[in-house]
Amino acid sequence: MKTILKLTILFNCIIYSSISHSQNTTIDSLKKVIRITKIDTSKVNIYNQLSFEFKESNLDSAFFYAQKAVNLSEKIKYNNGLANGYINQGNTNIILGNYKEARNAFEKAKNTFEKLLKDDEKNKSIKNGLARSYASLGVIFSQESNYYAALENYQKALHIYQEIDQESSVSKAYNNIGVVYKSQGNKIKALEYFEKALKIQKEIGEPTVPVTLTNIGVIHFEQNNLTKAISYYNQAEKIFKYSDNLRGYALLNNYLGDYYKKQNNLAKAIVYYNQALTMYESLQNKFGASLALYNLGQLYYEQNQYDESMNFATKSLAYAKEIGVLDQIFHSEKLVSELYDKMNNPAESLAHYKNYIVARDSITNLENNKKFVQAEMDFEYKKREALLAEESKRQTQFLIFSALGIVFLIGFIFLIYNRGQVKKRLTLQKEVAEYEQKALHLQMNPHFVFNCLGSISSFIVQNGTDSALKYLSKFSKLMRLTLEYSKGSLIPIDKEIESLQNYLELEQLRFHNKFDFDIRSSEKVEFNMGLPPLLIQPFVENAILHGLVPKENKGKIEVAFDVENGQLICTITDDGIGISKSKQMKENSMQAHKSMALEITKKRLEIMEATILKSAQIDIREIEKNNEITGTKVTLRLPVQYIQ
Repeated sequence: MKTILKLTILFNCIIYSSISHSQNTTIDSLKKVIRITKIDTSKVNIYNQLSFEFKESNLDSAFFYAQKAVNLSEKIKYNNGLANGYINQGNTNIILGNYKEARNAFEKAKNTFEKLLKDDEKNKSIKNGLARSYASLGVIFSQESNYYAALENYQKALHIYQEIDQESSVSKAYNNIGVVYKSQGNKIKALEYFEKALKIQKEIGEPTVPVTLTNIGVIHFEQNNLTKAISYYNQAEKIFKYSDNLRGYALLNNYLGDYYKKQNNLAKAIVYYNQALTMYESLQNKFGASLALYNLGQLYYEQNQYDESMNFATKSLAYAKEIGVLDQIFHSEKLVSELYDKMNNPAESLAHYKNYIVARDSITNLENNKKFVQAEMDFEYKKREALLAEESKRQTQFLIFSALGIVFLIGFIFLIYNRGQVKKRLTLQKEVAEYEQKALHLQMNPHFVFNCLGSISSFIVQNGTDSALKYLSKFSKLMRLTLEYSKGSLIPIDKEIESLQNYLELEQLRFHNKFDFDIRSSEKVEFNMGLPPLLIQPFVENAILHGLVPKENKGKIEVAFDVENGQLICTITDDGIGISKSKQMKENSMQAHKSMALEITKKRLEIMEATILKSAQIDIREIEKNNEITGTKVTLRLPVQYIQ
């Protein structure tokens, strides 16, 4: 459920500040100092400290003092205090769920810290503030599901923290990067970063240890390693009991409720959900309270206690509507509709079902709009870059020709050579574009689209609209990813994995779970590495159609990404019937399709080698065991390339 994920991301933003164990004493002391302070810059610093201290107990006061810090800083032109005021405003808005206002505040903070750093490049305090701005922006991008931008900002924050030797903040950056990978479904990568964070936190006695223990527990819970999950949850609970981190403790209680619900220990689940609800309401956190109320409502609904369930569900819906969280409105409206149906109130059930449909469509439209805007921004950015590059090229040529005009003969030879190089480069670029387009057409062939649409039709008849909508959603997402990245020269590996995931899930549905699949990448694969788009899919398609579908038993496909000796290694392995047997069984038309995919891929690799002057190879061979063919393995060895 997306809501619990958002709570995790939000919580990891807030822990960028240390936890105070004597908050009330500190606040009283600061208030006394502010009354006698005459220096304006000192007042600003105290306002910011008060805002920070109130963040855990009184959000209105936190925002009030942050605003006072901003106003006074602008008046006296104190940029350091101004930037920290923006940070405090942003953190308060995040807790309140005002993500647009939070992002504006963090952008202002980042710009202000960058200006300060130009005048004082070695100031660690300014660098720390800039890193906090990047980390906070990473949280906002995570909320918008823009995980590439989130990772980019978190990595920038991490590098600065490492540069200024702030181990505590380094551990929190690791934690947040882990949360992003978790959001993408990359549990192995997420666990790797959580464990890095935990190691540092234990070494330095960092009070955010229970946060990381909770996150590691969640990974094990989602992998169905329940013994490990409860072990980490229990460790976190022991520490939370003696800390002031009420928000983290509330989130852990929600997770513990989920754990005991799965164990069918409903009494304990109710206790933990209620504890989470009490904590969130004491923090005025309606976002978390709405989730806890929903969990209780769903639990009572499953026990046929409809009156009790309705009480929690309607409160959850009221909170969700008040703060405008579409995802929670979607779930709560659905639960209320189902409850009215069980209570023989069809009119109310229909009314809430309609609201549920509206919320569902709004979420879908919002996601589509986000992707459209992002694609439009990328297009405009690339367009501007191309214009600037072209203008720079023209200016360079003009200067060169003017300088070489003194020596006409040398200039003439240089001109001929330069034009030849330009022509060669343009020819290569044209061939790349043509073969990229052919690869796109290969993937988007009418046969594939026809089968997908036919499957959707069958699902409507056999399984109902929910299954059909699920299939159609995956199909449309695959089409969007394909069209969005087919124009570029490189695609992030995470996006390639996402595209392959969608494609393989569609083919699983299409062939009635004829095969299983596994996609993985090693820890050597960095988040900003890329590979040419639509390079892997044709081989996956061949593995399914020519290797696994003809096989009598259920098969499996494995796709792996690794880095060896400066090369990106992509392997596609199946346990199908093998190349030789497939050739005997397939008709000429099917073989032509396969040959075309291989020919196009080889040509693209040749062009890549000529363009970047690095080796790119492909190897296709049958897997043999005990003199029997047990499958096929395709290995692509590509140069490591980074997306700027």
